[in-house]
Amino acid sequence: MSPPNPSGPADLAAARGARHGWPQALAAVLSGLAAMVLVASLGLWAAGAADLPDAAFPRVVAATLVTAVGGTVRLSGNAGSLAETHAGLTVLPLSVTLTGAVVLAAGFLRPLRHRAVAGPRGLTGWAARLAVLWLLALTGLALGARQTFAVDLGNGTLGDLGDFLGLTPEVGFAAAVVPTVLFGLLWLAGVLVVALLVARDAPLPARLLRLRTSARPAARAMVVLLFAYVVLGAVTGLVVAATRGHAPATFATLLLGLPNLVWPALTLGLGATWHGRVDGPFGLPMPQLLDEVLRTGDVSTVNLRTLAAHDGRVWWLPVVAGVLLLGVAFLAAVRSPAGTRAWRHAVRLAVALALTVLMICLTCRVDAHYGLSLFGIGDLGGNLSGTVFLDPEVWPALGLALLWGLVCGFLGALLARAAGKARPAARTAA
Repeated sequence: MSPPNPSGPADLAAARGARHGWPQALAAVLSGLAAMVLVASLGLWAAGAADLPDAAFPRVVAATLVTAVGGTVRLSGNAGSLAETHAGLTVLPLSVTLTGAVVLAAGFLRPLRHRAVAGPRGLTGWAARLAVLWLLALTGLALGARQTFAVDLGNGTLGDLGDFLGLTPEVGFAAAVVPTVLFGLLWLAGVLVVALLVARDAPLPARLLRLRTSARPAARAMVVLLFAYVVLGAVTGLVVAATRGHAPATFATLLLGLPNLVWPALTLGLGATWHGRVDGPFGLPMPQLLDEVLRTGDVSTVNLRTLAAHDGRVWWLPVVAGVLLLGVAFLAAVRSPAGTRAWRHAVRLAVALALTVLMICLTCRVDAHYGLSLFGIGDLGGNLSGTVFLDPEVWPALGLALLWGLVCGFLGALLARAAGKARPAARTAA
């Protein structure tokens, strides 16, 4: 008698559950959306968006969710026949993104518990149900994320000029449906793949089981590292809110863009360099130290040296990065199979850290601008124009990540071996 196909029972169970899996998929998608709406609403409320005219708050929340999953929200402006407005915004509210990813990943993994192996067809069918419902949710969000606001020119010379010329500047936003759906589905696919890769009890197809012993420990270490920075940032923000005031602005930053601040701090601790500028009355929530460095007449360089010129405590960033990296490297070595050589730990951690830094460089960059020009000549007085951008030097950051990963991965493996915490061979085989 031929041996049973290891993926056959899993596929059969998944096929049986597929007829009854839509309620679970709907619950997972709705839970993820509800968590994102809650975090975005609280953050925007703390930022004062609840006072926007024309009952625009729900549409601003929808636009925030669209950008959180990688969708596109296009800004537009109109100032009549004699003037024009121009605006653009590229920034991800990563607190909302992270919340949705965690809740959706938990909903995706919940029906897969207590399985050692999952067939490709079963996993694909379960993910497809989530994708269909997520597609409908993205379409609804993109259609609802559109609004136009009138810009008040004030009571000074600019306001008088606007009244004389009949200028009625307007700025609005509208989500692009097709890019939002495409990037939102790619975001969902990334969340599900990472969930399968890092979850301890997540089943994998038989052909991918070796990922449990090779990629999973390093991937889990990077997730722990990112969450450790988020926790440290949250604690720091709460202390600042309790001791220095400005609690609403601080809570708005925590609820909308905490990873946007703490994850670049990881790259700065590794020695990476960012370039940026803050110009005009408009800006994004950021620590005062970073605002001081960026608010100059030209493009500013942001690294340990330039930040330390304003606050010497910045030199703690590489210390924190080294301690946390060494800790997660030790954790990865403990969870790796017995007998794995130290250089393999080092290489795997270096690759994982480089991919993590690449993700940070791609998701934490900022580009925002707005301006009003008359007769096509310049911005009017600068009081209605502003520019904020922050971009990393990607390739040097990746090189530094590889170096840090190799060193900390090797040291973490040696520490695990010296502490006798390597995983027993019998447990590995099981």
